[in-house]
Amino acid sequence: MAPPRNLRRRRALTDSAIEILGTSGMHELSHRAVDERAGLPAGTTSNYFPSRDDLLEAAARRIVELQLADMQAADGQVTGPVGAGQLAELIGASLYDSATRRRTQFLAIFELTLEATRRPGLGQALAQIAAATLEATVAEHRALGLDTSPEQVQLLLTLFAGALLALVTGPREAVTPGTALTLARSLVTGALSPSPS
Repeated sequence: MAPPRNLRRRRALTDSAIEILGTSGMHELSHRAVDERAGLPAGTTSNYFPSRDDLLEAAARRIVELQLADMQAADGQVTGPVGAGQLAELIGASLYDSATRRRTQFLAIFELTLEATRRPGLGQALAQIAAATLEATVAEHRALGLDTSPEQVQLLLTLFAGALLALVTGPREAVTPGTALTLARSLVTGALSPSPS
């Protein structure tokens, strides 16, 4: 079934779902709560996302859409080929932004990741989203002139997620650009180091 045509309303609903997940948790998410948060008539969320799994999957896709858009915008400001040092700076800036300005979105994605361990359908959807994210990130690396392998990019994504989990669940005042850059340098060094033979 094709998604409803009103993309602006669809995004308002998914953004409201993300806000609820990231601030109040999975137990507070309902179709009615999303309607109320979005300021839309009762039943609107159910019309767009008939099941809870549909709503959860749409929220996850929206978070990734926003993250990829931010990544492309940052990469678009880069001129010339990128080395490991500049890659670490890009990742550090993204890590800091994700843990501060977009903290709620990433708390939401971690809620969804935990919920996926109990919902096979959501787990499959998140696996598809992860595969698409890997493909898009590899393409971004190529656009930056990097020859990182898909395995190295996957490792970077995994390490990024772990570092981000530590940042968004810790004290807000501990999240600084310097801390994010230090973590990013470690991620890049670890992921891009030659594998021992």
